[in-house]
Amino acid sequence: MNMNKCKRRLSTLGILFTVATGIIHMINKMIIASSSLKNAVSSPEPRNYSWRFGNISYTRQGTGKPLLLIHDLQSGLSSYEWNKVRNSLSKNHEVYTLDLLGCSRSDKPRITYTNFLYVQLICDFIKTVIKKETDVIASGYSSSFLTMACRNEGKLFHKIFFVNPPDFKELNKIPSKNSAIQKLLLEIPIIGTMIYNIFMSRPNIDHSLSENLFFNPFRIDPDFLDLYYENAHQDDCGGKYLYASRIGNYTNINISNCIRETNHSIYIIEGNYEKEGKDIVREYAAYNPAIETVFIKHAKHFPHIENPEEFLSQMDVLL
Repeated sequence: MNMNKCKRRLSTLGILFTVATGIIHMINKMIIASSSLKNAVSSPEPRNYSWRFGNISYTRQGTGKPLLLIHDLQSGLSSYEWNKVRNSLSKNHEVYTLDLLGCSRSDKPRITYTNFLYVQLICDFIKTVIKKETDVIASGYSSSFLTMACRNEGKLFHKIFFVNPPDFKELNKIPSKNSAIQKLLLEIPIIGTMIYNIFMSRPNIDHSLSENLFFNPFRIDPDFLDLYYENAHQDDCGGKYLYASRIGNYTNINISNCIRETNHSIYIIEGNYEKEGKDIVREYAAYNPAIETVFIKHAKHFPHIENPEEFLSQMDVLL
């Protein structure tokens, strides 16, 4: 009798679990479908670079010395990050922007994303698409990829610019047992997607942008918010694999020795209100005193979005 009761209870639990999983799956599908209602992800004349790990969406405009713009590494971001400055920059340069693997219109393979993966992407893109020595501006976390790319294949690069680069303490974090479990949990079908959707809900994105990334939260471009939300949920939430790799610290790498040893001209463009921005600048300068720094007024993590006029003015001098 007790055995029969246990079987019935297990059967009931199995049914409840199946029903709950089905409901979560339907909710996930509804969130994915609703995220693209505004069709924010679009691009005039998009180009495609067929890379070994997936197709990379990019744009090219203007004439002159090549300039590559690399957006920050977040699953909701894309080359749209440069939308307020690329047209002006293209008046004197051949400007390239790309969507990093795992982001926006580029492919989102179900792999572990690492720093070396993006280093290879940047180098391969310059060798295959641009085919010339290139100036590069990298935003946020992507500064670490640019640093390592310069170390590996320095002849591809001329001047390099970091926009609000991460601090060394953050980059020095390595995968641990706990971070690996968090990554694995996010990658689980249905349940992991639900957790990712919670993190990437519109209120959470709005809060993160307002509190952490923008100096003036009342001037956040609604189109930027719409695009971030849609990007994060494209391709059945394919961006969760990049997000999981970031959470698991798999995209981190120690760049301090590379900063010290580089012979390239390095410039740091820092938003005047970036959290710990001045400390980060001093940290980089301690390893390489030749680094030049410019602070952009009334800006936080995205000075090229919040104060594009001053950003462009500074780039006219530095490029």
